[in-house]
Amino acid sequence: MMPVSTRIVRIAPERLGGWISRFGSRHGTPAVEVAPHQVTCVCPDGAVAAIALRWGALPGTGDPLAELIESVLRQRTVGALLVRRKAHAVGVFTGSTLLDGRHDHHYVQGTTKAGGWSQQRYARRRGNQTAKAYAEAAADVEAVLVPAADRLEALVLGGDGTGVRAVLADFPALQELAERTAQPVYPVADPNRSVLAGFPDLFRAVPITLNELA
Repeated sequence: MMPVSTRIVRIAPERLGGWISRFGSRHGTPAVEVAPHQVTCVCPDGAVAAIALRWGALPGTGDPLAELIESVLRQRTVGALLVRRKAHAVGVFTGSTLLDGRHDHHYVQGTTKAGGWSQQRYARRRGNQTAKAYAEAAADVEAVLVPAADRLEALVLGGDGTGVRAVLADFPALQELAERTAQPVYPVADPNRSVLAGFPDLFRAVPITLNELA
């Protein structure tokens, strides 16, 4: 069992093989334990590294570390939906390459300290602006993700969880794909072209939980 004191590092897929090799060199050849959601390396000196399987279980037919590296390096076709109240971005990636994408910004008023009827009118106006922003994001989902749905292996999400759920509400098949992908809603700044293009740095990174001896 992993000790209470842990930390998490995130490694680019291309660096994972070298990281595992150096980990073994420092701590001794690890015993490898495979579970549906992670591969755990337990070294002779007590160092432990639990490597998350972001893309699902390994085949289990060969060397688990080799299968792990092959899994994280595979160039998957992945949809991406980033939603915040004032901006959204939608894209289709193969590996880290953006094949198709759209992004837009929206005007949504900030909070107010006004009270009474003024506050209620303000809240209604802000709610209408937010609904319009989500509708525009949904239109880009319709244009970019829906035509690609049959070839998407995963759907990764970023931004605000409430906004993402609101936009996906009209797309049950994509919503199911996101649930099967089982990755978190990644924190991102207000989406723009550069934020969208850099999103693979987040969703492709391999999280590794290290114990206090690692």
